[in-house]
Amino acid sequence: MTIPILSPSSPPTTDWTALQNFAALRGQFRVSLTPLCNEACWFCHNEGDVPPHTRLHREDRPRPGELTAADYLRVLRDVSVAGLKRVYFTGGEPLLSPLARPVLTELPDPGADGSYTLITNGSLVRRHAEWLSATRLDKVKVSLHYFSDDSLYEIAGVRFGINQILDGIDAARDLFQRVELNTLLQRENAHEILPILDYALERRLPVQFIELVDTDFNEAHRDSAVTADGLIQHLRTLTTDESTEVAGVGQGRRIFRVDGVEIDIIQRNLGRHHVGQCGTCPLKPRCVEGFWSLRMDHAGGVQPCLLRDDLRLDLRLLLAQKVNTASAIARHLSAFTEGTL
Repeated sequence: MTIPILSPSSPPTTDWTALQNFAALRGQFRVSLTPLCNEACWFCHNEGDVPPHTRLHREDRPRPGELTAADYLRVLRDVSVAGLKRVYFTGGEPLLSPLARPVLTELPDPGADGSYTLITNGSLVRRHAEWLSATRLDKVKVSLHYFSDDSLYEIAGVRFGINQILDGIDAARDLFQRVELNTLLQRENAHEILPILDYALERRLPVQFIELVDTDFNEAHRDSAVTADGLIQHLRTLTTDESTEVAGVGQGRRIFRVDGVEIDIIQRNLGRHHVGQCGTCPLKPRCVEGFWSLRMDHAGGVQPCLLRDDLRLDLRLLLAQKVNTASAIARHLSAFTEGTL
C-alpha cells in the first residue's frame, strides 16, 4: 500500500523539525536510479524495490520507472534547500540507468555542508569515466563483497571477472578524491576478508565491513551470516586506535584507524535507532536496522523503512504539479517520527 498525498492546492502547514533533526543526525537520503543490476547478489534489498534480484525471482517484477531526470533534480533541489543534503545514489547498479548521466551531471550545488555519494559495484566506472569526471560527486563507494572470480560468481552470479571490479576501483581513484569500499561479511567470502582488508590498506582506501542484516529478502540464507569477531581481533593486532559510535541514526559502528586509514565495522549488537512509528511496529521484533535513511525509488516513492511498503509516500502528483516535494516529505517524516502514520 502507498500513503496517498494531500492535494497540493491547499497544502497544510509544514513542520520542518523532524526533517531538520534527521539531517542534523547525519541521516541519509538514498536515491535509487534503477532496480536493475548486472550482478545478482542474493542479499541485495534494492532499496526496498521488487525484486531484490530479478534473475533469481523472475516471477516478481520491479515497480515501473515513473521519474524523469527533471523529476529527480527537482526533488534533490527541494530537499537540499530544506536541509537534507547527504545524498547517496544507489540501485540496483545506478550506472545502468539511462538517467544516471543526465541526473549526476546536473546536480544542484549542495553547499559546504552537503555531499553526493555514488554507490556502485564498480564494474561500469571505467566505461563512464569521462562524464563522471564532470559531476559534483564527492565520493564513490564500491561494494566489494568478493575478491576472486570464484567468489564473485558464487555471490553475484556473474562471470565477467574480479579484475573488471578492481579496474573500476582504480578508475574511481583517478576520478575522485575519496573512494571507499564496503564488504558484507558472509560465509561465502569469509576466506577473503583479510585479503580485502590488506587490499584496502595498501591503497589507503577506507573500508566498511558489515554484519548481515536479516530481511525478508535473505531469510533463506540466514546461515550465511558470520560475525565480525575474528576481524576485530585481527584489527586489534594492527592498531590501538579503536572507538565506537552509537550516536546519530543507524546502526552502531566500531571504528579502527590503521596508519590513518579508517576501518568501520557495522555490528548488530551495537544498537539501532528506532523512533516514533517503530515503537508500535509489528515488525520491530525482527527489525535489526532501525531508522537511518529515507529512500526514494525510481517509481516516485519515498519511504523510511525497507520492511514497510505501507509507509511509502507517492510523490508523482506533486511532481506533476511542480509543488515543493520537500514539504510533503517533511510532513510524512513528522508523522512517522510521531507514530501517527
